[in-house]
Amino acid sequence: MFEIRKSHERGHFNHGWLDSYHSFSFAEYYDPQHMGFSVLRVINEDRVAAGTGFGTHPHRDMEIVTIILSGELEHQDSMGNGSIIRPGDVQRMSAGTGVTHSEINPSSTTGVHLLQIWLLPEARGLTPGYEQKSFSGESYLNQFALLASRHGDHGSVTIHQDVKLYRAKISQHSTLKHTLSPSRKAYLHIIDGALMVNDHYQLSAGDALKVSGENELSLVAQHEAECILFDLPH
Repeated sequence: MFEIRKSHERGHFNHGWLDSYHSFSFAEYYDPQHMGFSVLRVINEDRVAAGTGFGTHPHRDMEIVTIILSGELEHQDSMGNGSIIRPGDVQRMSAGTGVTHSEINPSSTTGVHLLQIWLLPEARGLTPGYEQKSFSGESYLNQFALLASRHGDHGSVTIHQDVKLYRAKISQHSTLKHTLSPSRKAYLHIIDGALMVNDHYQLSAGDALKVSGENELSLVAQHEAECILFDLPH
């Protein structure tokens, strides 16, 4: 079974310093039909203006994954971590029993474009944790690179949930296939470009596809395209 969620159907708020699209209900955006998918709770596509950002704020009982698409983001948290996250980097923060952090665009001239992803953890009250790794563009060119997984397989960051998160960039007119388990769900989010999925579903930037009960995804890029794919528990 497939269900398309078009980009323009997402929640959208432009606060000036922050231009944000919400795939699922978040903050002021509430849609009871889109509260999450399996354990995937949030995909926010954020553009943060130069010299601005999210001041110190709390989280708990959530696995938070940040992917920088362009620009840079400066992170500080109550665990003592401080870093700059750049394109190709994947950051995982396990909020667990509670953390506070800030996310600021350190540039005075350039915006930052990012995806922030929230996943429900396998248990409440976990010990907070932090991890950051870098993935080269070649690692996910015309293949699915594993960015995050339960056991940190293949150099991925470790998340406390039975989820695999992949990223791929597909050259124009190329085909990329991925095997699925019919007993699980999948969620495909298009970052950029245009894809035809399983010869039937046309997707472009910001679109998403919910998948359940299927054996395979076949992605054909009409134009160079980039996407993330979640393998999720049913």
